[in-house]
Amino acid sequence: METIAENRRARFDYEIAEKYEAGIELTGQEVKSAKSGRLNLASSYAVPRGGDLMLVNASIPPYQPKNAPADYDPSRPRRLLLHKSEIKSLAGKLRQKSFSLVPLRAYVKKGFVKIELGLGRSRKKADKREAIKRREAKREMKSFTGYSR
Repeated sequence: METIAENRRARFDYEIAEKYEAGIELTGQEVKSAKSGRLNLASSYAVPRGGDLMLVNASIPPYQPKNAPADYDPSRPRRLLLHKSEIKSLAGKLRQKSFSLVPLRAYVKKGFVKIELGLGRSRKKADKREAIKRREAKREMKSFTGYSR
């Protein structure tokens, strides 16, 4: 599976409890643009709307800007493709307080563009500081002792 975009900030801002794999409904030029690595997942999230799951704020610029339709919107909401039962269970979990559905990465699987979604809770500022301390301690151990984990 070739990763085409990653939302590294999501793993820092959210404590991920569960992961889901979803397809994404794209037009032809959006698929070409996404497969060439021009997909931006920063500050995007998924919300349930009318029985569907929509990816909001994900930006896919046109593949050929001069050949794009005049009304093309790179950050339009895009439908995520999941089973109805998965959508219902996710909608129920999202109604609980402090849960969010954020895209973690986008990748190509068997020719299709897929999105890995993470169901997570927002981290508090102290938790973020603790994560930074752990990362820096691990980096120091690696540089001093040849520790590689």
